[in-house]
Amino acid sequence: MNGDKLQALIRDFVRERDWEKFHSPKNLAMALAGESGELIELFQWLTPEESAQIMQSEKSAEQVRDELADVLFYCLRLADVLSVDLEAAVLAKMRKNAAKYPVALAKGRAVKYTDLKP
Repeated sequence: MNGDKLQALIRDFVRERDWEKFHSPKNLAMALAGESGELIELFQWLTPEESAQIMQSEKSAEQVRDELADVLFYCLRLADVLSVDLEAAVLAKMRKNAAKYPVALAKGRAVKYTDLKP
């Protein structure tokens, strides 16, 4: 996946429709939250086992793909509008996470290692 290429495609799509005036950071963040909610809705009330099988149904699989694409669309668009280098941001965040969650303390645990009782 080439984030820069996708951002350029999205930027062109938005410009062709004269939607830039609607794409303030606030509006894009709200749209991102809304699309995330639509993705969450697909999994609401499913058991863990059902959620693991959601891609087995073509209808559900298409819905998941569409909502994931919408979430990514708004994430990429927001980063573009704010001039955030997403690759650099992800790499920096991974370094922070590696320091925050050392393998020896976090491996195989669903709770934050700082919350573990000695």
